[in-house]
Amino acid sequence: MTARAATLARFAAGWATASPVETETAGTTFAEVIPPNTVLALHGDLGAGKTTFVRGLARAWGVRGPVISPTFNYFLLYRGARQLAHLDAYRLARPADADSLLIEEFLEPPWCLAIEWPENMGDRLPAGAWHLDFTSPEETRRVVTLRSTI
Repeated sequence: MTARAATLARFAAGWATASPVETETAGTTFAEVIPPNTVLALHGDLGAGKTTFVRGLARAWGVRGPVISPTFNYFLLYRGARQLAHLDAYRLARPADADSLLIEEFLEPPWCLAIEWPENMGDRLPAGAWHLDFTSPEETRRVVTLRSTI
């Protein structure tokens, strides 16, 4: 089994973390195995670790500044070795509201698009998104599970 396949299998089984640092490290590890132009659909409740995981992606690609939740901006853009667009769809009232966000701009090289609250996008969620579930079974424990890559 290749290192990439082993990492993806570990996420498919559920990557457990016990702290924000470990959740960020999981994101850093995941960043090493996803192909360019990937759309990540990040499912989970508030506080489940989605933004912390995205911070790990950004760090892996050389982003050194703050990486925060885009809740009030919809999008935050990060430029490093790879480009990362971080979208929070929480405030979308209906899927059609996603049309004005111009997400198609971030489906082309050199972008990776990470979407929090993708269920609010309905049929506007880009095809081929990789779905990750974030759960918090205990106060400090988080589990990141790769549901699908298709």
